[in-house]
Amino acid sequence: MEIQQQIVNALTLGSVYALFALGYSMVYGILEMLNFAHGEVFMIGGFIGYLVALPFVEGGTLTANPALVIVLMLIAAAVGCSAVGVTIEFLAYRPLRKAARLAPLISALGVSILLQNVVGVITNYRARPYATDLLLPHSWSVKIGSATIGPERLLVIIVGAVALIGLDLFINRTKLGKAMRATSQDREAAAFMGISVNKIISTTFLVGSALAGIGGVLTGLYYTQVDFAMGFALGMKAFTAAVLGGIGNLRGAVLGAFILGGAETFGSAFISTTYKDVIAFSLLIILLLLKPSGLLGQQTPVKV
Repeated sequence: MEIQQQIVNALTLGSVYALFALGYSMVYGILEMLNFAHGEVFMIGGFIGYLVALPFVEGGTLTANPALVIVLMLIAAAVGCSAVGVTIEFLAYRPLRKAARLAPLISALGVSILLQNVVGVITNYRARPYATDLLLPHSWSVKIGSATIGPERLLVIIVGAVALIGLDLFINRTKLGKAMRATSQDREAAAFMGISVNKIISTTFLVGSALAGIGGVLTGLYYTQVDFAMGFALGMKAFTAAVLGGIGNLRGAVLGAFILGGAETFGSAFISTTYKDVIAFSLLIILLLLKPSGLLGQQTPVKV
């Protein structure tokens, strides 16, 4: 297989993992908890995109401009998942903020199982197809050298890049982003400085969930379907990417996502698809043995 084509495939998969992994890192960076319900927020985003596109597909044809439909799908998924993420934080995590660290983790697992089964019952535990061939015609493909970038891959890479750059600018250049970084470093000190910690935590869930919603739509377009269990499977990979890069470090999460995407892609192409997961998790184990805090993570000092 052409190496250029595999690079395109790795960038596509890495972009999906990055949008997903950022939510894990953002929440862990501030609350030091693992939001295992994040995968279900991602899955809900995929179904929101499906529901938005459904009225525009009639008799095997698209009744509106495909670019407009895709934009509506992405916006609706981002807004809907933001609301879901903030609601989860308010109902399932905020009351347990001062409880033992195991309590929020158990709550997160409970919310994950609940959302997965609620969506499963609503969808009768069946996958729902995306009209990818109508929304992204093959004529939109771009050829660069020997690599052909299909419209679904092109969309994932472009939207992923814009979202990741936008988040980086938001975190590092805006007043709210600085408040989020301050809260991440020391919640109590941030509160003494007049920062509303509750507002910052809600904003963190809002932004992370919006990115997950966008990722859910892009994944649906890429794989041409969504199902109730997709969040768990991809969530494990995204969590691995976040740990690989250094959980709590946003740029580390992005780096880990692309390394993981590259390892899976090249491993599948040149070794075997059977060992795709073995290669990915073996890479994680080796890197963590060499650097336990992750590639860009810093060793957390022990508080006395």
